Amino acid sequence: MSVRRPLYGWLVSEAVSITGTRVSMIALPWFVLTTTGSASKTGLVALAEMLPMVLLKVLGGPIIDRVGPRRVSITCDLLSVLVVGSIPLLHQAGHLSFPGFLVLVALAGALRGPGDGAKHALVPALVERAGVPMERATGLGSTVERGASMLGAAFAGGLIAVIGPANALVVDAGSFLVSAAVLAWATRGVGDAAARAEGSVEPPYRRQLAEGWRFLRGDRLLLGIAVMVALTNFLDIAWTTVLVPVWASEYGGGAAAIGLLFAVFSGASVLGAMCAAAWGERLPRYRTYFIAFLVCGAPRFAVMAFDVPLWAVLAVAVAGGFASGFLNPVLGAVIYERIPSPLVGRVTSLTTAMCFALMPLGGLLGGGLIGAFGLTAAMLAIGAAYFVVTMSPAFDPAWRAMDDRPTVPEGRVPENA
Repeated sequence: MSVRRPLYGWLVSEAVSITGTRVSMIALPWFVLTTTGSASKTGLVALAEMLPMVLLKVLGGPIIDRVGPRRVSITCDLLSVLVVGSIPLLHQAGHLSFPGFLVLVALAGALRGPGDGAKHALVPALVERAGVPMERATGLGSTVERGASMLGAAFAGGLIAVIGPANALVVDAGSFLVSAAVLAWATRGVGDAAARAEGSVEPPYRRQLAEGWRFLRGDRLLLGIAVMVALTNFLDIAWTTVLVPVWASEYGGGAAAIGLLFAVFSGASVLGAMCAAAWGERLPRYRTYFIAFLVCGAPRFAVMAFDVPLWAVLAVAVAGGFASGFLNPVLGAVIYERIPSPLVGRVTSLTTAMCFALMPLGGLLGGGLIGAFGLTAAMLAIGAAYFVVTMSPAFDPAWRAMDDRPTVPEGRVPENA
């Protein structure tokens, strides 16, 4: 097997999986809205999926470390084929009640939690096999994630318009099957559970779960990254789901301005992630973190707080999107390098769950601030909070350890192999 095939196969599997996820993100609520006509029922879809996803991200970590991330990822994808595929089948047969639909959505979320966690936990093993810098892998992964998210949303919208939301879910189910097949073919012998010494006893599940939390709590930098990302995700959701639509409505841009803004920001972020994949291992991580957040954070809130020309907003979006493309590769490399191999599944699952935890509340924050103080004050307040959250690590010496790169282990395959 080529030393690079597992990494490239994982990237293809991620692209397929993320595209399918974008289809379901649009198809599921649209399916409910078109079949029930109820906005309140539609609002329950995200909650039904998000809660079990976050919970199982936390609880699935010890299973990933026990069984191996490859096996968990493939198993979750295969089970997702059945769960997601059953929604259009039961609907077509006339046996899909709304409570039953929510149960299936919750099961899909419960499978996505450990499934996504297992895919992320594969990264250190893939990097070791491929013999590439960690920033190369995290940069490529971020490029795939951002590119597939951008193109997947457009694909999902067109697909649903042509074949309807129920049939689009059939395509989503098929994407899980393709993702599992590619990962199974490309990663044989990579990401298996670590062999235990003869006669040793597997620690109890609760102890393994606690070990992951103790490690995360004891690493000040990792915990700081998780808290910072949780807070920025919280503020970003307020921006994307409430502040931007209200901005487009008040300043006359409409839906076209929203689509153009997100497309420009996402496209620039893909370019930034590609540059990070190419040159990230040569950049000082600590300095890159601050420069990237200074450019992609507060400026977009400040420029959108006032009635400025659309071209000025888009210019800030280009710069901010490009800078944001460097963040996930840098932060991801730091996270993976600091976690011991036996704990990768538990700690990465915990950090990801923390990063997701506040996201459902972001829309409430944006709506509450606009309702109380108006759009300009809401933009400036959230932008200021974003600046404080992202710049506060400058006062914590532990964050300077971002620049501590591990030495290349003896016997590792060189990058130009």
